[in-house]
Amino acid sequence: MSSPKRKKRRRSGGERAVLIICILLFVVIGAVGAYRGFARPPEPADSGGQPSAGGSGDGATVQEPDTHFERKDSYYTILVSGVDDDNGGSDTNILVSIDAVNGEINAVSIPRDTLIDVTWNVRKINAAYNVGGIDRLQTELEKLLGIPVDFYISVDLGGFVSLVDAIGGVWFDVPVNMNYDDPVQDLHIHFEKGYQYLDGKDAIKVVRWRQNNDGSAYPNGDIGRIQTQQAFLTAVAQQMLSNLGSNPIQAIQDYVNLFTTYVDTDLTVGNLVWIGEQALTMGMENIHFYTLEGESAWAYGGSYYVLDPEKTLSLVNSSFNPYQEDRTLSDLDIASPN
Repeated sequence: MSSPKRKKRRRSGGERAVLIICILLFVVIGAVGAYRGFARPPEPADSGGQPSAGGSGDGATVQEPDTHFERKDSYYTILVSGVDDDNGGSDTNILVSIDAVNGEINAVSIPRDTLIDVTWNVRKINAAYNVGGIDRLQTELEKLLGIPVDFYISVDLGGFVSLVDAIGGVWFDVPVNMNYDDPVQDLHIHFEKGYQYLDGKDAIKVVRWRQNNDGSAYPNGDIGRIQTQQAFLTAVAQQMLSNLGSNPIQAIQDYVNLFTTYVDTDLTVGNLVWIGEQALTMGMENIHFYTLEGESAWAYGGSYYVLDPEKTLSLVNSSFNPYQEDRTLSDLDIASPN
């Protein structure tokens, strides 16, 4: 039976990125100049098998047809995670898919408060890193979306400040007034809404701001914060490209130094160079950014972000599924607050 017709993919407004995508994409592009000739396509560990953690079944062994887990050619998934949110967790998580056959790179932000199907007291996706590091985070994301996560790139967000300073700072339109103080952390965020210059220390405050002292925040909560991060890092990407154009030798050296200092990955240098070459060939018009859709809900004594199963499934099948066959709702493990 042929797979059901896929819904047309919804694009996010404008070309958006996040910190880690910038580090991955543009640092690697810079590294191409230094390591060209060592490019190697990645080799996923599960070249044709089921994800390491299955969907939301009852645990019984089910004989799936082999075709359900037959992989597409030259299609890879990578978890890009920003670590260190002052609590040791992963504050920023993005799943990236690279489709070398069709010439597309897709990236989806997973909101940090996304409810997952676990028994911990805090059942949020960003808590998975606290429980079992990057391996547990990969496992929970595989369960959530019903697809394998082939590789990871973990970035120490301390590199954010160094990155912004290395490119000479960024001009950015701060979307709202920000006034927040936390004496315990010695954290003080005070910015007026509007277009202004931000160095590294200012930039990290803007992208991490959640609410003011009076409790006011983004109207759409953490999604607004993600949108600000994406808009800011589009400006970062543009500045990085400008630096590569004006002084490529120095820019390449700076970006490679940042990468080796702040990034941990199970991809080889050759893999990273290959990804950079693919991105160069595809061009920005074929790099798309999304956020998983859902809504806020109160559950388990806290506020969570609950994914919309149908919309999540549609996005997985259109932009992140490495298998030949479409996934079904039974492959996904989207928790309910009820």
